[in-house]
Amino acid sequence: MPQLCANLTMLFTEHDFLERFAAASKAGFKGVEYLFPYAYDKAQLAALLHQHGLEQVLHNLPAGDWASGERGIACLPDRIGEFQEGVGAAIDYAQALGCKQVNVLAGIAPAGVDPDTIRETFTGNLRFAAAQLKRAGIRLLVEPINTFDIPGFYVSGTQQALDLIDEAGGDNLFLQYDIYHMQRMEGELAATIRKQLPRIAHIQLADNPGRNEPGTGEINYPFLFGHLDAIGYEGWIGCEYKPRSTTDAGLGWTAAYL
Repeated sequence: MPQLCANLTMLFTEHDFLERFAAASKAGFKGVEYLFPYAYDKAQLAALLHQHGLEQVLHNLPAGDWASGERGIACLPDRIGEFQEGVGAAIDYAQALGCKQVNVLAGIAPAGVDPDTIRETFTGNLRFAAAQLKRAGIRLLVEPINTFDIPGFYVSGTQQALDLIDEAGGDNLFLQYDIYHMQRMEGELAATIRKQLPRIAHIQLADNPGRNEPGTGEINYPFLFGHLDAIGYEGWIGCEYKPRSTTDAGLGWTAAYL
């Protein structure tokens, strides 16, 4: 069975961020992911990973002003220089944390800009980032996100993401498949994962509706976990959900997997 990793942006929020590493380890997780490491000293984060026996599974490239509602800058034609600087920062942190893959958030498509320009900007940024990350031995992931939660998000479907990856090129470019987002946009979870398995480097989960823990909604997670095991998925599964109450109270579903 693939291993679960805790998303520290979403889980254990009862604690200060730096205390969530200990909480994740205590709960039985062996790996962690979170949106961004850049507000923290990389040596301090690396020490916490080592202290608690955790692997840094994933973090994102810098994605603009998150607090003001930006959700990525990779598709924005006027932010290419900022994007390229962010690739350097991501490599710096990933190497310090032993992280072998980072995710790029495409961002919200800018209004009034020619669609071809947006596409060329995004694929050009993918091409640049993939080349830089490859030199550092790091994979670049592209994540489709549902447009109910983030209206206007540029990459919102599995095939669209794969087409953009193909256009950019690069053998270290892969798909990050979020079960919750793709349930909302497409359905056909098991068939899609089986078909695209060689191109999926990371999976994330939450139930729907509500984006809460597995077992609270319509997605048959026992079936999906068995399916992932049967088809030979060997990557991590990131638990990127909003606990209905406290994190610990909602972890019963993990008993069979941690």
